Amino acid sequence: MNALTRFDTQALNRALIGFDSLFNDVEKRFANSVQTNYPPYNVLKHDDDHFEIEIAVAGFDKEDVTIEVDQNLLTIKGTRLKDDNASKYLHRGLAARDFERSFTLAEHMVVGDAELTNGILSVKLTREVPEALKPRLIAIK
Repeated sequence: MNALTRFDTQALNRALIGFDSLFNDVEKRFANSVQTNYPPYNVLKHDDDHFEIEIAVAGFDKEDVTIEVDQNLLTIKGTRLKDDNASKYLHRGLAARDFERSFTLAEHMVVGDAELTNGILSVKLTREVPEALKPRLIAIK
């Protein structure tokens, strides 16, 4: 009953010069995207400038997971390198499928260290605003 219709942003691109990257980002993010909840993740905020993404990657080794940052897009991919055909499962409750999860980062976000402990991948993020963009007080003479 609720059909998803695609909105043509090309007409707006021609009318709003300089905002074309905004529309391309929106189009890339939402058009043809199939939402999945695998793997589950948490986003933690430690303070105003420090964040952390935790992703449950049970069964993946650190060699199976890649983290890529391209401009403001953080992409985490998991590819199973081992093939376990020798075992027969009576019940398989842990998912062992490949995944790709992307996060759009805000401006001035820097991806720091990543750590895989007990099946949880933690990626540290820090907001580093340049001094020229921070608010400053002007002394009155």
